[in-house]
Amino acid sequence: MKKIPRDQRLDQSINVLRQGYRFLPKRFERLHTDIFQTTLLAEKVICVTGEEGARLFYDKEKFQRKGALPKRIEKSLFGENAIQGMDGHPHEHRKLLFMSLMTPDHLERLSNITTAQWRKKAYEWTPDGEIILFEEAKEVLCRAACEWAGIPLEENEVTERAEQLWSMIDAFGAVGPRHWKGRKARAESEKWMKKKILDVREQRLQAPGDSALYQMASHKDIEGNPLDPQIAAVELLNVIRPTVAVATYVAFGALALHDDEEQEGKVREAESPYIEMFTQEIRRLFPFVPFLGARVRRDFIWNGFHFKKGRLVLLDIHGTDHDSRLWEDPHKFKPERFQEWKGGLFDLIPQGGGEHYTGHRCPGEWITIETIKSSMRFLTNDLEYDVPSQDLSYSLTRMPSLPKSGVVLTNVRIKP
Repeated sequence: MKKIPRDQRLDQSINVLRQGYRFLPKRFERLHTDIFQTTLLAEKVICVTGEEGARLFYDKEKFQRKGALPKRIEKSLFGENAIQGMDGHPHEHRKLLFMSLMTPDHLERLSNITTAQWRKKAYEWTPDGEIILFEEAKEVLCRAACEWAGIPLEENEVTERAEQLWSMIDAFGAVGPRHWKGRKARAESEKWMKKKILDVREQRLQAPGDSALYQMASHKDIEGNPLDPQIAAVELLNVIRPTVAVATYVAFGALALHDDEEQEGKVREAESPYIEMFTQEIRRLFPFVPFLGARVRRDFIWNGFHFKKGRLVLLDIHGTDHDSRLWEDPHKFKPERFQEWKGGLFDLIPQGGGEHYTGHRCPGEWITIETIKSSMRFLTNDLEYDVPSQDLSYSLTRMPSLPKSGVVLTNVRIKP
């Protein structure tokens, strides 16, 4: 039996916060390994990286999600009793509910709504003013997600709801005020969603039969019972919250356009497959999810290493997306790399990997892709703007990360 390489013996929890996305990659590099053991929150943890590490991590016979999420993440980002912590047939049953919303027709409708909301918002901007693209994107995507999901959203609550949804996301890598703001936002948002669920069930609110709101309100669990309204509210938030998270990708996409003027012309060709490659490269290169966790279901041996039942295992998401064995020049923005990409399940994993329909791959991945594509088409086809001097750098220690300025645009105008 081989001994798993060890990181420092002291608890490394504080260094996760200090080093962010670099925490795992730095240790894999220093130890010259794709597996090591460390201590986080007083618990021994095994960390893996790379395509083979991802393939192992998504083996449902070896790993379970129950008990893997820290409570602070449940209470801010995902919600308690959500799909992210489920396993087996109950997980597969609920996963099919999410995947039923990811049909081509649903995704095309979301794309059209997103574009329409961007255009509507653009008419509010004045040519002599300036906007912060990230801030605008949060509201645009909140409107689009709610309209698509069938959730009524009053004009006077858009800013508040968008900020609540973002605060839940912003809390996952934070301690102190940022984290507590996210927990408060989750409580308020769950109350909002629970009321919508109950309104539909008690016929005070009509929702389209194919909408996410109706589907969550009417869904029955694997035993044939209606979802508890609190759980239904959590899962409805798990449909619209990730859409607002795409605001970070919109900002990073604008940064990529600004850094290379040739990109804009290539993306502008609406019928070209380049927009798909451009979108995937945004997701691959720029920081989003640092790592994910699961627990060992039963004792097993992998590559000569012993994995003990109950052990927490972390998969290095950011490091795998920048693995030089998988991606040539991994720290450069090169959409063309996806021209020959075969669509692997364990190499491009910015929101997690594995199989779509029955595995633990994020069900909102396709929503993310379509929303980015719609937003990038809008920026290149519908809008003219200037990018003034500003701090466009982004930190790999802050989780989640985004350009420091939020991407300021001036002289913004709709193309004639």
